[in-house]
Amino acid sequence: MFSRLETRQIKVGNITLGHSNEVVIQSMTTTRTSNVKSTVKQILLLESYGCKLVRVAILDKNDAMSLSKIKKQVHIPLVADIHFNYKLALLAIENGADKIRINPGNITSNEEIKQIVLACKAKHIPIRIGINSGSLSKEMMESNLNSVDRMIETLKQAIKLIESFDFYDICISLKSSDANTCIEAYKKAATLFSYPLHLGLTEAGPLVESSIQSSYVLNKLLELGIGDTIRVSISGNPIDEIKVAKQILFLHELIKMPKLISCPTCGRCQTNIIKYIKVIEDYLYKINKPIKVAIMGCVVNGPGEAKDADIGVAFNKLNALLFKKGKPIKEIKHEEVIDTLLLEINNF
Repeated sequence: MFSRLETRQIKVGNITLGHSNEVVIQSMTTTRTSNVKSTVKQILLLESYGCKLVRVAILDKNDAMSLSKIKKQVHIPLVADIHFNYKLALLAIENGADKIRINPGNITSNEEIKQIVLACKAKHIPIRIGINSGSLSKEMMESNLNSVDRMIETLKQAIKLIESFDFYDICISLKSSDANTCIEAYKKAATLFSYPLHLGLTEAGPLVESSIQSSYVLNKLLELGIGDTIRVSISGNPIDEIKVAKQILFLHELIKMPKLISCPTCGRCQTNIIKYIKVIEDYLYKINKPIKVAIMGCVVNGPGEAKDADIGVAFNKLNALLFKKGKPIKEIKHEEVIDTLLLEINNF
């Protein structure tokens, strides 16, 4: 396992970012924040899959004022996403936001930023400086700098201004829809500042495209020890963001979680094992046991190929062979597979 860069430690609600603390998985709700019921429902679901920090969009006064109601019903910190209107940041702070995300590309007034910073300082709320390559200031977009240097220069100016108010509870993100731009921007920022870095590729696309591109970016940076919190942005269900993020951190040995081994199926498979895989996969994302579970489509190679699994099943046409560490235990009926596996997992 590689060494992580030590960054400044900041508190966000009930979690701590930076230094030697765990890399935190976060996501963003897709609901309208003022719809408290649906937003709470989605946050609680994200929590159950392992989301530790969630960002919500603050588009107007109703969104900002809803934070106090949402906060009473969830268990993870809320990040208020602010664009254009600094007054919404002030209102979000009053209503219990645990962190404020601002975009220097669309809140450009020094006086407005000062008011946000002083309000955060009074409440001990950190600020995420969210740089996005597609929403920099007009002056910066028209400069002769390349995309990475535009982002870095914008970041330098924002940090200098915020630090001038004696404020240092800062988190940084430098997002782009271009993978290599993201990588280079984060590498530069890591050499210039000691603030915690939130990693992510913006506008990464639907599930397959985002999973591949985000994995490429995050793996490169995590291997360098860069990153204190991550988001895998996916066009679709935010639960998939948590699943992909957990797999990335698991491969880097930054978290422990169950592992599912399953065959791709072929002509030897005589039953639809996908429905079993989906149920068990979903369950495993919600628990923290370091267990390996295998679901194999036939008995020809199933137990052998998954011999290091703690528990598994290999299907034939009529029944399924239950095995542990590659050794057969008993045959069970197809309709017994889910309940049997869940029982074995819970008793592990």
